[in-house]
Amino acid sequence: MNVAYDEKIKSLEDEISRTKKNKATELHIGLLKAKIADFKDKEETLKRGKAKGLGFGVKKTGHATVVFVGIPSVGKSTLINALTNAGSKVAAYEFTTLEVIPGMMNYGGVSIQLLDVPGLIVGAAGGKGRGREVLSMVRNADLALIVLDATRISVGEQIKSELEGVGVRLDKHPPEVVVKRRDRGGVKVTSTVKLTKLKADEIKSVLMTQGVLSADVILRQDVSADELIDVVKGNRVYVPSVVVVNKMDLAGNTRLPDGYLPISASNKTGLETLREEIFAKLKFIRVYMKPQGGKADYREPMVMKKGATVRDVCQMMHKEFLQKFRYAMVWGESVKHEGQRCGLSHILKDKDTLTIVREL
Repeated sequence: MNVAYDEKIKSLEDEISRTKKNKATELHIGLLKAKIADFKDKEETLKRGKAKGLGFGVKKTGHATVVFVGIPSVGKSTLINALTNAGSKVAAYEFTTLEVIPGMMNYGGVSIQLLDVPGLIVGAAGGKGRGREVLSMVRNADLALIVLDATRISVGEQIKSELEGVGVRLDKHPPEVVVKRRDRGGVKVTSTVKLTKLKADEIKSVLMTQGVLSADVILRQDVSADELIDVVKGNRVYVPSVVVVNKMDLAGNTRLPDGYLPISASNKTGLETLREEIFAKLKFIRVYMKPQGGKADYREPMVMKKGATVRDVCQMMHKEFLQKFRYAMVWGESVKHEGQRCGLSHILKDKDTLTIVREL
């Protein structure tokens, strides 16, 4: 890291640690965090300007991409081999995986690309051990699979912190805030909800630290200083995650935090639950197409995102299906009775069977 930025960031972080956290100091801490975010972004810009060939150049395939993240020797390679036929090299020593090993996991007709990447070390966000390349891959993933060793569960929080440092927000949604910059007139704040985390004048103060002096700010969510900064930066990514704890067969009665999945890649235990969790977090639904007068194809479903409608399926198939659409017939959990007639706005559910009836 650039020494000047490093020293400034450390000074601000020290001030935050010395500041007693309460309602009165919340804004002050938020402003300090805003300055840290600025310095980190400037440092990131410098790194991008100097770096050449960053990233591993792996092409995304399948319906979604999942990146395995963990420190060396937690069993990521063994796990990807157990879930796929990736053929990742496995050895009982650290830094076995030096490049990305891709594999494909098939789950109920959905193809999910799994990427085994080099293990992270402390300081990955600062570039150590090709850490920035690994973390940048998570930014482009559809899901982060954090793999922990049963003997070092606390490392999970460290990994999440490293991801936070490169703008990855795990299991969060973009704040419902719009900031429309203007040339003059100051900052005007409009909110559709009660604001308890930041008052209007505090919002203006945070925006000033980001160089926003005139703007229309519309809030549909009660946001913190961190969330407001994320909106202004505009370069944060929101990625779902699954945390697994490997080698549980060697851990005895180790108690896991809520939400952590116990597995043993070598013994292949807990893997079906993991597959189900990956599928659930990706929020896919499978729609089986049934041609008029024909049989449904249950081997190759249409893979859609949760909330998809009949219109979305028509658009994915061919524009003619939308242009000549008369009605749809649906079998499954999304309808009250089998073969129910539905329109374009009907919301489908997983494993629905669908027939599109078109004009002749």
